[in-house]
Amino acid sequence: MIERFTRSPLALAGALVLCAFLGAGAYAALQAMLPHAQSDRAMHDYILAHPEVLMESVDRYNERERVKAETAQTSAAQQALAAIGPRVATPYAGAFAGNPNGDVTVVAFMDYACGYCRASLPAIEQLLKTDPRVRIVYREIPVLGPDSVVAARWALAAAEQGKFLAFHNALYATDGPSAANIAAAAKLAGLDLVRAQAAIKSKAVDDELLSNSDLGQKLKMTGTPTWVVGGKFVLYGARDYDGLAAAVAAARKK
Repeated sequence: MIERFTRSPLALAGALVLCAFLGAGAYAALQAMLPHAQSDRAMHDYILAHPEVLMESVDRYNERERVKAETAQTSAAQQALAAIGPRVATPYAGAFAGNPNGDVTVVAFMDYACGYCRASLPAIEQLLKTDPRVRIVYREIPVLGPDSVVAARWALAAAEQGKFLAFHNALYATDGPSAANIAAAAKLAGLDLVRAQAAIKSKAVDDELLSNSDLGQKLKMTGTPTWVVGGKFVLYGARDYDGLAAAVAAARKK
């Protein structure tokens, strides 16, 4: 999120320096905002009297650059998706929900320590309830520390036992992936702990996490959650139900 400059002399000085670097484009923008400024001196006096126009110019510049960067990121991810789509949509063992033969697959790259992932859970739940043709594939991509990695390994171990959703829901019902919460979620999900302990150290789980990391790089991920919808669209960040449903509908049309 773009942060606004505070209205202070130091922030104003910084804004002046930045606007100097913006060059002719910013100058022209300021001229457009100052239709009555007939000279550089008049513009100078106007800016001193109304420094907020500099703040607005900086905000507009930052927003334009953000949109450009996001567009480039999405375009690169869409190109990569053409080659890796089937790999992305193939779940690890039982790490999926919804219709196993659904016509649209929504892939959710998530981290158990991610607040935005947690905030997106109601949207996924509502989508599953309202759309019997959709399938959700969960991909573990632990990027927020060692506890996230441990939680991801246990989730994959649960998937091998056909209990992914039970573990997934139990862990998200806690306040985060601490050792105690992971153990409690594993117990609540009814995991065979001996099998799970072996699985979390297995090459298969290692390979899955490495593969997900590679997919994340190819999809230009900068955080979680990241979504791939119908093998056609890549979305970044938390989504509500309307956003996911609209993407699914668009994937069906395309």
